[in-house]
Amino acid sequence: MKYKISHPSKTLRGNITLTASKSESNRALIIQALCSEIFTINNLAAANDTAVLQNILKTAQKPAAERVYNVEDAGTAIRFLTAFFATQPGTHTLLCSEGMKVRPIGILVEALRSLGAKIEYLEKPGFPPLKITGTTLSGTEVEIDGNVSSQFISALLLIAPRLPNGLVIKFKGEVTSRPYINMTLKMMEEFRVYGQWHDAHISVSKQNYHKKNEPGYQFEVEADWSSASYWYAIAALARDADFIIKGLKHPSLQGDAIVADLFTFFGIKTDYIEGGVHLTKTPSKKEHFSFDFSDCPDLAQTVAVVASATGIPMLCNGVHTLRIKETDRIEALKKELQKLNVEVLVNNDNSIEIIPKVSEAHQIITINTYNDHRMALAFASLAMKYDHIIIDQPEVVKKSYPDFWKDLKSVGFIIEELQS
Repeated sequence: MKYKISHPSKTLRGNITLTASKSESNRALIIQALCSEIFTINNLAAANDTAVLQNILKTAQKPAAERVYNVEDAGTAIRFLTAFFATQPGTHTLLCSEGMKVRPIGILVEALRSLGAKIEYLEKPGFPPLKITGTTLSGTEVEIDGNVSSQFISALLLIAPRLPNGLVIKFKGEVTSRPYINMTLKMMEEFRVYGQWHDAHISVSKQNYHKKNEPGYQFEVEADWSSASYWYAIAALARDADFIIKGLKHPSLQGDAIVADLFTFFGIKTDYIEGGVHLTKTPSKKEHFSFDFSDCPDLAQTVAVVASATGIPMLCNGVHTLRIKETDRIEALKKELQKLNVEVLVNNDNSIEIIPKVSEAHQIITINTYNDHRMALAFASLAMKYDHIIIDQPEVVKKSYPDFWKDLKSVGFIIEELQS
């Protein structure tokens, strides 16, 4: 299936209530499973990653000596569940999609094994699927590269207070994606568990998760700033914008909230209002743009598309983790931006350059998504620049933002379904 997307007026007006954060939702679900006190999670994300995790955790509540689960293509779920099930009684087999089988998990598995975990690779060493036999993890310390996926580190942090002797996570080299780690620590604090940053390590003592002592306490999940970035991109490429996104908070636990500051360069002014943000257009800058995405890698594709469409040369640093996402996002960007007459230079594994060329083309461009939700979400904004844009495999957005196409229609986008 393909979607042909257009917007007749090329102006962005109105408002939407944004999808909830899957990052917050998934962390909250693991904490809920580890907490002996019952509490409700309100505004849980509709993302498929969250639905998969929630369903598996519900099934795991029922006693059984051995269970088999399918995490499909849910990357956060398999990482969090690997650490979680390593501490739970019974045998737990985590099956997955073919795409997930090429996404490495060895760093997390070896860290857990060093603590005493019993984890087997069922196919290729270092990759899912996995067989986990729950046991008591008696180890107290792991050492891990600071530039690995923050989800590996968060998976360890979430189980750390339930280990008999707590946990110290030592980092080799500079720690990247620090905001995601801080999000995990802040959410743990919400449930009365405290970790401490030191110069090159984090320590978490043995503690118990506790809900707040408030009548009818519920944990409220914020809207997703990563998803908000696509609306910032649409606003930046629109002729004019006067738009409200509901559900976002300021300040936020989410590192991707930096998108509000980042897009001032592209002419988008953010006013923080009660219950959300108000976006309007201002003059954009036209000089070369440079940014380090180490702390917010999920924004890289979106910003690269906007820079390309506005003709602004750009240097993207801190992109080393893009190679091991749902697809090789650097290679995917390179191939798809070529269709806009944009050159992508790969300087090294951590740096690329976006070099737009003069182009007034109004032809219909088909964007391949490589089974990657963020490719579909980021490139959809081009409907504000071109007469039409065609997105292949539009259904991939269900991974993080299942209502995206519905939300586009609500503010004037025309979406036609094409048969492949």
